[in-house]
Amino acid sequence: MENTLMTMFLIDCVVMIACVMMQPAKNDNDSMSALTGGSGDLFSRRKARGFEAVMQIVTVIVGIIFFVLALALVYVSSH
Repeated sequence: MENTLMTMFLIDCVVMIACVMMQPAKNDNDSMSALTGGSGDLFSRRKARGFEAVMQIVTVIVGIIFFVLALALVYVSSH
């Protein structure tokens, strides 16, 4: 049981890393605006669409699975 959970946990870890790395960058600013603190997009929050929205949902689901598997591993290893 513990070996199965550990295998699922490791697979979930790899999938989570891939999901986070596949998400597009949030900012389109150049490095000079980061140095000077200039950010012209104060009110330009926009909703994620298409691939970005799918990757956000998949990342949340994989994160929930990660948390549940971590709790299950703690429970199984303590008993």
